[in-house]
Amino acid sequence: MTETKRKSPIVVLENIRKTYPMGELTVEALKGISVELTEGDFIAVAGPSGSGKTTMMNIIGLIDRPAGGSLYVGGRKVDTLPSRELTRMRREFIGFVFQSFNLLPVLTVFENVELPLLIGKSGLSRGERKDRVEYLLEEVGLADRRNHRPQELSGGQQQRAAIARAMVARPKLVIADEPTANLDSANGERILELMKKVNQEEATTFLFSTHNPDIWKIANHILFLRDGEVESEERK
Repeated sequence: MTETKRKSPIVVLENIRKTYPMGELTVEALKGISVELTEGDFIAVAGPSGSGKTTMMNIIGLIDRPAGGSLYVGGRKVDTLPSRELTRMRREFIGFVFQSFNLLPVLTVFENVELPLLIGKSGLSRGERKDRVEYLLEEVGLADRRNHRPQELSGGQQQRAAIARAMVARPKLVIADEPTANLDSANGERILELMKKVNQEEATTFLFSTHNPDIWKIANHILFLRDGEVESEERK
């Protein structure tokens, strides 16, 4: 009998809590969440507004700190690291797709997508960077927009540029907030196929906050949050 190799955990949350002050009250956004995400997972996080999805994603993405519990990313305990070290880890380990896109208006599409390779330690030559950027622009259907600036693009085109930028440096983890929300069905399907391809070929872990049932269908790990807690968890 062939033994199946167990995948390594890439993110571990142990009893993670997060509170926010709201006037004289304290709101519990996360109430002791414990979750393990493994290498190569394709994870969908679902739940109603106010369930804690964004808070959990921000903590996993090292944008926000938990109020309690332990957080491990890439096998390293990170919840007590200094801000400078968290910034370095975000840059080298994680790719982000924000709903606001966060493209730099003074740069072209090509330059926006290339940026993570320039500020990180990609070790790629200029030619290798060019090949990687052009490959992803072709995959997301923006090869003919490479010299345009963000304000010259539609919202859907900006979204696709942001997705290419998130994957360009081959991060171990991509965190995407509703990545298909601004896309028509054809481009949404194209983007999901690309993400699944990168997931399988480069062992990139994808973590989505989404209401899109198409992502739920192809995800191998689904988390349902409600009122700051994991209501249910499904692994396929």
